Amino acid sequence: MTSTLPLRTPFGQRSDHMVICGDDGLAHRLAVTLDAVCGEAVTVVLPSRREGHAPEIAALHRDPQSPVELLVAARPDEQTLRAAGVERAAALALTYRDDQANVTAALLARTLNPTIRLVIRMYNRERGRHLERLLDRAVLTLGRPEEGRTLDASTTVLSDTDTAVPELVAAAAVGQGHTIQAEGQVFRGVVRPARTPPRTADLATLAVLSGTHQDDPASEDSPETPGEDGTQLLPDTVTSYHRQFTHGRLMLEEVTHHHPPEAPPRGRHGHAAWLRARLAHLPWKVFLAREVLAVFGALAAIVLVLAGATALAEPGPLWKSVYLPLLDIFTMGDPATDESPARRVLQLIAGFVGLAVLPLVVAATMNATEAFRKASVGRPPAEDLTDHIVLVGLGKIGTRVLAQLRTTEHHVVVIERDPHARGVALARDLGVPLLLEDAVAPGVLDRARIRHSKALLVLTRDDGENLDIGMAARENNPQVRVVMRLYDDDFAATVSRTMRASYPDATTRSRSVSALAAPSFAAAMMGRHVLGIMPVERGSLLFTTVDVAGHPELEGRSVHRAFRENEWRVLAVGTAVESTSPGSPDTLGGLRLDRPGFDWRPPHGRILRAGDRVVVASTRRGLDFLMTGVQPHSTDPRA
Repeated sequence: MTSTLPLRTPFGQRSDHMVICGDDGLAHRLAVTLDAVCGEAVTVVLPSRREGHAPEIAALHRDPQSPVELLVAARPDEQTLRAAGVERAAALALTYRDDQANVTAALLARTLNPTIRLVIRMYNRERGRHLERLLDRAVLTLGRPEEGRTLDASTTVLSDTDTAVPELVAAAAVGQGHTIQAEGQVFRGVVRPARTPPRTADLATLAVLSGTHQDDPASEDSPETPGEDGTQLLPDTVTSYHRQFTHGRLMLEEVTHHHPPEAPPRGRHGHAAWLRARLAHLPWKVFLAREVLAVFGALAAIVLVLAGATALAEPGPLWKSVYLPLLDIFTMGDPATDESPARRVLQLIAGFVGLAVLPLVVAATMNATEAFRKASVGRPPAEDLTDHIVLVGLGKIGTRVLAQLRTTEHHVVVIERDPHARGVALARDLGVPLLLEDAVAPGVLDRARIRHSKALLVLTRDDGENLDIGMAARENNPQVRVVMRLYDDDFAATVSRTMRASYPDATTRSRSVSALAAPSFAAAMMGRHVLGIMPVERGSLLFTTVDVAGHPELEGRSVHRAFRENEWRVLAVGTAVESTSPGSPDTLGGLRLDRPGFDWRPPHGRILRAGDRVVVASTRRGLDFLMTGVQPHSTDPRA
């Protein structure tokens, strides 16, 4: 049964709005992002008024300044989707935790509105890829041919944990700042305080901030009081230069870089050198552990005593006096029925000693072998390692974070207690120092040299354990940058505020997966060409890929002349060519980029031609004008 809350505009009369189905933290964050940052009209379909984050979403609806509307329905069936206005909506996000419910609703929505943009949360990545291709092909079958080439009726399947990776990497590697990801690289908006010279990693000035900004203008704690001398998005060069002495600037900084994989050693000498290096790093010293030495020392002492007694009872060669007790201890000799009584007594004694000692020998050997195996998989950090990042947890998201952290040219030390975790093999292949231990156990963080590290990134599946590790690290190194992934949104906000208050001089970031993933979902809802959204105090910037052909504001102009103050700036230039397989995962809106990718430092005199594709930073107002050629008349300050 479907019921609606009071609406400002009837569903049947709304068009080009966006619909969200779900009531968890991701749905709430997504509604906030689309409403407050992007200025979009949003309808949220809730399974219940009270469960999950429904009360927080309902609070958005009660805000008279918010265009968020609510619809309560038990399941996203055809009746519910029609009531939510999916037939006229621009985009639909399905954020249920049930993959089947999301798939069913996506198929229905594509039938009701062949040109709607679909953004689907999916935990099964392989199923998601197949669904994405299927629904994109359905556009050509169900949609009108004349619209198929012009409308962005894309299907985007996302995993909330995977979309959080760039934010976690940037937070651990370089601290605060909102991120975007393009062509496998990660970029972030970083604040440069007044009178701070530019850095080599800075690509462009995104904004000149108001005098009341904080270090992270996109954070929840940022003020919204720009004043008369406030924020200027995408300022011209003169403004940026003169105000850099009095105001902070938001710069686009490159976080990750492309590094070709190291080639394996070739030839006989190369393999021999590689083998020697591997053998040299094997932890042979585990076989000299105190327990192993004690057990084998006791065994040797017993053998010597029995050998001396055997030599007195039956004089003969020394080797025989040692050999016979060893055979008796390991029960490998024949019964001494035809020998002297003394020899028979010694054999019995040796047998009883063997029963007592051999289990200890076997246990010590197995423990040493297991320790050797674990230590050979892992590798402790060098004793002089400093300024590194400690990563705890090599699950699904931890593995992807490790892979991207290696592109930041930072040293990484990994702690993972499960030797069979999916990221252990990657860490070993990358040669990353790895401790196969429980990070909560005493001394483990010390062995990871937490006192000398620059950041700690905690990505285990347990919120309480993540908090324990973060607090332990703070006690060892009060200045270390702590980044924790927490599942509960409210818990993450509470932890972040508390740790900031306890350690005001250190950076603490505790964000839920939903908070980190929401911008990626919001960007996908606005179109596959949108790479990311960056909040900046009261405004926001959109990062978009645009084909130069057909845009008079771009085509035939230089990169410098294509700039429009406070509306858009060209950041990167690439070459776009037609793709023979529009449903391919390598395509972007029916086009694919040539292998060289984007040039993120194009010369100002570079002329933009019809075959080019550019990455543009723009305001929402500027993007509307750039894409349509019609100057909008909105006075919304968020534009």
